[in-house]
Amino acid sequence: MDRTNKPKIIELPKIGSSILGYITVAEENRNIPFDIKRVYWTYFTPQDVHRGGHAHKDLEQVIFALSGTIEFNIEDIYGNKSTFILDSPEKGLYIPSKIWRDIKFSHNAVLLCLASELYIEQDYIRDYDEFKKLTK
Repeated sequence: MDRTNKPKIIELPKIGSSILGYITVAEENRNIPFDIKRVYWTYFTPQDVHRGGHAHKDLEQVIFALSGTIEFNIEDIYGNKSTFILDSPEKGLYIPSKIWRDIKFSHNAVLLCLASELYIEQDYIRDYDEFKKLTK
């Protein structure tokens, strides 16, 4: 799979039928563009709460909305901004490193994240002004 330095939607195959249900499979270095070192999920996030508010120095992610709708407002280090809506479990958002994100959840949304690295606090950029200095 192509690695890119730009966020993009990744469509994974949906196998099955409305009668029996569906399965979607994520495989590292096939339809996920990195080795998966960590998996986590968030749930019961109130819809008036905004999460995110950070970027990563090295970490890459593919994020799915397993249920509900999740809106990502993202910005790269050059100030290019985009909005992505995740509203289907076979649609993931690839987020490379050095991308600022703010996240809004619908009621009962469940976010699943496949991450390229283990949790390392020093990888987080939590200050927006520090993030903007990465262009220098």
